[in-house]
Amino acid sequence: MASVTDALDTPTGKALVAADQNGQNAEEDFVDPWNVHTSSMKGVDYDKLIKKFGCSAIDDSLIERFKRVAKVEEVHPLLRRGVFFSHRDLHVILDCVEKGQKFYLYTGRGPSSDAMHLGHLIPFLFTKWLQEVFDVPLIIQITDDEKYFWKDLSLEKVKEMAVENIKDIIAIGFHPEKTFIFRNLEYMGQSIGFQETLARIKKRVTFSQNRGLFGFSDSDSMGKLSFPFIQAVPSFSSAFPQIFKGKTDIPCLIPCGIDQDPYFRMTRDVAPRMKFLKPTLMHSKFFPALQGANTKMSASDPNSAIFLTDTEKQIKKKINKYAYSGGRDTVEEHREKGGDCSVDIAFQYLTYFEENDEKLEKIRQDYSSGAMLSGEIKKILIEKLTPVVLDHQTRKESITEDIVRGFMTPRQLAFDF
Repeated sequence: MASVTDALDTPTGKALVAADQNGQNAEEDFVDPWNVHTSSMKGVDYDKLIKKFGCSAIDDSLIERFKRVAKVEEVHPLLRRGVFFSHRDLHVILDCVEKGQKFYLYTGRGPSSDAMHLGHLIPFLFTKWLQEVFDVPLIIQITDDEKYFWKDLSLEKVKEMAVENIKDIIAIGFHPEKTFIFRNLEYMGQSIGFQETLARIKKRVTFSQNRGLFGFSDSDSMGKLSFPFIQAVPSFSSAFPQIFKGKTDIPCLIPCGIDQDPYFRMTRDVAPRMKFLKPTLMHSKFFPALQGANTKMSASDPNSAIFLTDTEKQIKKKINKYAYSGGRDTVEEHREKGGDCSVDIAFQYLTYFEENDEKLEKIRQDYSSGAMLSGEIKKILIEKLTPVVLDHQTRKESITEDIVRGFMTPRQLAFDF
């Protein structure tokens, strides 16, 4: 029987009430797999989101246990700074590691544009670290079918974007002998294991449950209604018999954005009825748009984000011109009152990409006290992000079609299960 927090009738996207400073109800936060809305410049209220979704916070005690089990002196900055902030059953994976048992990682990407942006990098950077620390295989699902169902795109354009995104993902540095990447539209028909696992899931979810969880209406296409089952499939090792030698009991850890949680609430509900293990999840916060955490990054607005195809000049211009500032209206006022790091985009971005905790804390103190001006913190960010983007471009240029095909060829990875 599923736990209360995994119940299928939990409605996703139910508004989260955010109170303003006077205690009055402001515009409500809204989160589902396709939409994120908040009126607060500080972004979504994640404490309320944890309660609404029924997941668990990653607290200091869990991080300490993670360090002991992973045998690392310090966890990844994205974990210790609370970017990955909540979970479902992380203790199960840590128990497996302590017992000497292997697990595998699963994450994905929906190709909605030719170029990925910095926000898209976050789950992959953390996943890469997890793969290295625990030495485990990784499955990456490219949901090109999802983008075809939800956006006004041709199949040809979706495939083109998927290939470019796959090159971006490979350029992050995943181990070629330990990573399998697949496009749904290409792979699903080729794998009996995938199709059989998909059938098992579909049989156990009713239409009313599917509609209640994802908010589908009578006007939504059958492609949309069926997609959640497809995203659920890689959570189970039965879907990849060539990798796991037919074993159906290999635990799965899924690093993903919190907006993807509804897919896996459904997955965790059906798992026991399929006699499979529930997947474990680690949720990340949303990477803010340049204009502020209450706005949305969009491929249709190139100034809303730093894209991995941007030039040095474009990066500098975007940050200086569009990055929302927590600074004051005048230099005098800023020197007196200091900047607000909780809404300042330059500082927020540095929490993702500045690995040195002491350096980051010094920047926070200087900016908050007024000793550092908005132009100065933006300059620090430009100097930090420019090599990140340009180095990525150099690595991507070396990704050939043969390398892509190597990652996408169904095969046994370099593990003994």
